[in-house]
Amino acid sequence: MKKRALVSVSDKTGIVDVCGRLVKMGYELISTGGTMSAIREAGLPVKNISEITGFPECLDGRVKTLHPVVHAGLLAVRDNKDHMAQLKKLNIDVIDLVIVNLYPFKQTIMAGKSFDEAVENIDIGGPTMLRSAAKNYRGVIVITDPRDYEKVLDEMERGEVSEQTRIYLMYKVYQHTAVYDSMISDYLRAKLNIEYPDELTVAYEKVESLRYGENPHQSAAFYREAIPVGNSLAEAKQLNGKQLSFNNINDANGALALLKEFDGPAAVAIKHTNPCGVAVADNIYDAYVKAHDSDPVSVFGGIVALNREVDGKLAEELIKTFLEIVIAPSFTEQALAILSQKQNLRVLVHPDIAKANKGGHEFKKVYGGLLVQQSDETVFGDLDVVTAKKPTDAQLKDMEFAMKVVKHCKSNAIVVVKDGVTLGIGVGQTNRIWATNQAIEHSLTSVKGAVLGSDAFFPFDDCVTAAAAAGIAAIVQPGGSKRDEDSIKKADECGISMVFSGQRHFKH
Repeated sequence: MKKRALVSVSDKTGIVDVCGRLVKMGYELISTGGTMSAIREAGLPVKNISEITGFPECLDGRVKTLHPVVHAGLLAVRDNKDHMAQLKKLNIDVIDLVIVNLYPFKQTIMAGKSFDEAVENIDIGGPTMLRSAAKNYRGVIVITDPRDYEKVLDEMERGEVSEQTRIYLMYKVYQHTAVYDSMISDYLRAKLNIEYPDELTVAYEKVESLRYGENPHQSAAFYREAIPVGNSLAEAKQLNGKQLSFNNINDANGALALLKEFDGPAAVAIKHTNPCGVAVADNIYDAYVKAHDSDPVSVFGGIVALNREVDGKLAEELIKTFLEIVIAPSFTEQALAILSQKQNLRVLVHPDIAKANKGGHEFKKVYGGLLVQQSDETVFGDLDVVTAKKPTDAQLKDMEFAMKVVKHCKSNAIVVVKDGVTLGIGVGQTNRIWATNQAIEHSLTSVKGAVLGSDAFFPFDDCVTAAAAAGIAAIVQPGGSKRDEDSIKKADECGISMVFSGQRHFKH
């Protein structure tokens, strides 16, 4: 009895060659629509699905394979005598091989098509056939990924597909349909503006396996969202250097998140996900030099992100310091040639990398669960000058800069800035005074006249006292402590202007 293969694919990569090999192995081909046309054009014998079901395709092709003859032929357990007797009585033949991949729903929505077009590209018959075939994996070979063609056909040509391979193909089906359905539900959830659904599914695609995780004894891989967001690190192109590591990717992501805070020329240096030097300037060269010089020790082995094109002059400056990554929207040919002298320096480019990505969500895995929250997209709430002394316009500008930086520092965090440059950064401390002292003490220049920004309120007046002793001229902090009056009183005593931003920026 001739074996039968049902072939219906959206992605026709390699399918004609596959069908040719199947015919040589004695398979009868069954197909639909465009796949059938491609097989026939190649001169291969193929039957229309309607010849098998005895029922015409209808409803503009919406109903083709949704038929008992198809699914009975897939689901019948071959060594179950009752099943086989029922097939014989109903005059139904088994289907031994299914090659199906699904309507291009992802490509449709990425192309910005209408809702109706997106709905029309939700595959129904394909997933149903795949799931039926996969459930009966011992009797049916099922392929949904063109990358598996060679492996499976090689085993078939050698005589038999192993049980391990069949279970692998079964896994591929249910993984593929789960991701497919997740993309559909994500699309519909976004359209309905459902922020926190009762059940959450997420779809990611593997970019690559990594050499290791945070430490050499940990394995790791990098995944990107199945429907790319466009201006993420996952869409950047690497132009030079070694493979990105787990820590590289994590740090670079932090650099880009901070870089997106700025519209004008800005340079961000990151070390262990925390900023170690940030500056804005009239041009990108000056921005980088200022950011670098604010902490030339910590930037060693760090990551630099820039929101303007890198030219030869800037490239020469960049290679003076050992850096893990330089990322920018573009590089001149001269700049790339200079940076490529550093064989291991990872150079990443993405034209849209510095564009703001508003309204997203962040995920944090905890043991047995997942935390989901809105991204922290704001800088200030309602500003309130709470001291007798008012900040100058320049200080208000530096306050905004300070809060843009401090919101990307691990809490407890303090940032001291002046004229659009970080002078000192205190991060990850278990109390706020330590973070304040760290930011002041680690400054390489005088902080006299500078602005101090805090990611959360002052529980005591000790931070104001330390700031005043160092010559800090103005403070911006969220406010909201039961002892706010202590800090306000101390600031007034020291002649410091203080502004409550009304917006906390914890980052854990």
